[in-house]
Amino acid sequence: MGYKSLAHCVSDLEKHGRLIRIKEEVDPYLEAAAIHLRVYENQGPALLFENLKGTEFPAVSNLFGTLDRSRFMFRDSLDKIKTLVDLKSDPIKALKNPFKYAGVGLTALSALPWQTGFRSPVKFGKIRISDLPQITNWTMDGGPFITMPQVYTEDIDKPGILNANLGMYRIQLAGNDYIKNEEIGLHYQLHRGIGVHQTKANAKGNPLKVSIFVGGPPSHPLAAVMPLPEGLSEMTFAGALGNRRFRYFYDNEGFCISSDADFVITGTIDPGQNKDEGPFGDHLGYYSLKHPFPLMKVRNVYHRKDAIWSFTVVGRPPQEDTSFGALIHDITGSAIPKEIPGLHEVNAVDAAGVHPLLFAIGSERYTPYLDEKKPQEILTLANHILGKSQLSLAKYLFISNKEDNPSLKTSDISGFLQHILERVDLTRDLHFYTKTTIDTLDYSGTDINSGSKIAIAAAGDKKRELWRELPGTFTMPRPFENCKLVMPGILAVEAPKYSDPQETANQVEIISSSLGFKNLESLPLIVLCDDAGFTAETINNFVWVTFTRSNPSHDIHGIKSFTENKHWGCRGPLIIDARIKPHHAPLLIKDPEIEKKVDELGKEGGSLYKII
Repeated sequence: MGYKSLAHCVSDLEKHGRLIRIKEEVDPYLEAAAIHLRVYENQGPALLFENLKGTEFPAVSNLFGTLDRSRFMFRDSLDKIKTLVDLKSDPIKALKNPFKYAGVGLTALSALPWQTGFRSPVKFGKIRISDLPQITNWTMDGGPFITMPQVYTEDIDKPGILNANLGMYRIQLAGNDYIKNEEIGLHYQLHRGIGVHQTKANAKGNPLKVSIFVGGPPSHPLAAVMPLPEGLSEMTFAGALGNRRFRYFYDNEGFCISSDADFVITGTIDPGQNKDEGPFGDHLGYYSLKHPFPLMKVRNVYHRKDAIWSFTVVGRPPQEDTSFGALIHDITGSAIPKEIPGLHEVNAVDAAGVHPLLFAIGSERYTPYLDEKKPQEILTLANHILGKSQLSLAKYLFISNKEDNPSLKTSDISGFLQHILERVDLTRDLHFYTKTTIDTLDYSGTDINSGSKIAIAAAGDKKRELWRELPGTFTMPRPFENCKLVMPGILAVEAPKYSDPQETANQVEIISSSLGFKNLESLPLIVLCDDAGFTAETINNFVWVTFTRSNPSHDIHGIKSFTENKHWGCRGPLIIDARIKPHHAPLLIKDPEIEKKVDELGKEGGSLYKII
């Protein structure tokens, strides 16, 4: 049986010991988020905040905090949904296995959205934006945000729910120059469905109607973040996953209302109407800064009786959105590789903030008749990957040949990097894409959405044995003496604070002059960083520092580098400058006073006793 509401889900989780109540009064400014972060770090239960300061509504978070809890919530439908997604990516399977897939068509049909009447629990009451929980996650945030919204828009040329888009785009409720209770900010990034709808509405000079749903059955927010196959509606998917058809109606102003939501905010985005949104502590582990984003003029704020607010907290991975991603991968499996012939795996590395770093494995089949193996087909695959939807926002793509090591997995960060570094030819295998788009939240580039990419392809036999410890005779020149081996073949080098490109060029020259005459074949990668100890402490620290703080075209250097017929390479180690630059966004830092309050909840008698 599917959940009828968020309250139904909360009750079920509590009954099975998967949710606890926070009975103490909690301030929505920083404190609720800090509690969530600490519980998530300890892989704890979902949280129901009963007494949030300044609002009559309770709030729930960490619903998707573990893959096990997510699987529990969808225990009656997960397997059939996997089958539905699998069949959508390869419909021929239904012809080959008619009995296995016999019920899938009925599943999809029964999940079609259901238009109900005007009477709905969500229209129990009308409130103002300021009556909602004003949850603020980080000290520099521009105001309170909705972090688990389902943003609904329709195609002005093809109205109706089956052509609508449901996406999760953050919503700023107050702060900056927003008129209190009348205006809110809507932030969406590149390659989002709402962008298509707004473009069409703008072209006609019409306002875009927007409905923001919060709460409802857990299948609804999951549907809003799912990378669904073309033609599969988020609302249909929500119905199939939740074992309950997506119920909706239109209010008397023509806005779509989710009948099962706990809250619905309606409003419009007028053509050319923007205001600064942000800052906001984001999933790369830094703040995204103030930028103009669409301004939404609020019409109505509805809620149901006994409504529960739903929220999450984002920050340096792993966070709850990491667990979201694990569930999505659990459902979709190998859907993307099936869309690209020759591709076996692709992994957006969560520890590096997802978009900055991709690992992929493909097949090298172009010239099986030749003894020498080198990147050919996997370069074609690299272009395909970097032109694929949100994968196109990646900065670094490392791609390998499956036949070189059939047991290699993209989920093994250290093992995958070692495989690449043992085989890469730094004179041949570095392929840059300059002056292109990167993730909106990534400030390592030259401007918002602007930066560069590199595809590093490796195929063939091992070319080198990597250093597993530094030779006793190895030394770095001043002022780079502090260095640590991260893993075989990768050296983290602590460098002076970044100054400017010319000073960096001088520093690279110092390193090159000192090391250029040495045999460094077993050390293919050197990373300049602010703290070698931190960077080398864990592989997660390494990928986070290296790939969130560097822009390939500007920050990749090399010993004995050269440019030949517009191709750049190096005959010595590759050098990545992963120091913090002046144009980078600030780091997310926890408030120590708030952390002390969380500590109190973990003491005997507190709601988090034996949990944190």
